[in-house]
Amino acid sequence: MRVNACIEVSAPPEAVWKIVSDPRRYLEFMSGVTRWEVHSEDPKGIGARYRVLFLVGSAEVGGTIEVVEWKEPSDMAWTSVLGIDQRGRWRIRPRPMGRSRVELRLSYGVPASGPIGWLADRVAAPMVNGHLRRSLQQLKRLVEHEQQRALAEQRRRRRAAA
Repeated sequence: MRVNACIEVSAPPEAVWKIVSDPRRYLEFMSGVTRWEVHSEDPKGIGARYRVLFLVGSAEVGGTIEVVEWKEPSDMAWTSVLGIDQRGRWRIRPRPMGRSRVELRLSYGVPASGPIGWLADRVAAPMVNGHLRRSLQQLKRLVEHEQQRALAEQRRRRRAAA
């Protein structure tokens, strides 16, 4: 099953990347994620591994994922190593006036095969899609809030220097 969501953020791609590339920040904005732990020596970049659990209904599902693409500040992709079969991708693109278009894509497969697997995928899709949309809304709030705080700090410093 494939799901995706996108949103426009009032911040440049670098500000969005700063948050989505930091594994310590995921529990701040990822809806439905109950665990996001670094499971590799390097916490960022190609080869970084994370233990990730998602809440789908009343079940926690997930496993270990590995980053397979890392292109600052625009693209990060991962694939599962253990657990539920999944692939994901962040795409961050510049927009006019210092804005960014942020897209989160996720494809996953339930381990059951045949009609049971097909049905489980279809039942989970609306929940997963809702988590993706809420995650992007929460990311937008977080990034824009941090942008506002940084601008306020710059204004404060300018006034103090004057």
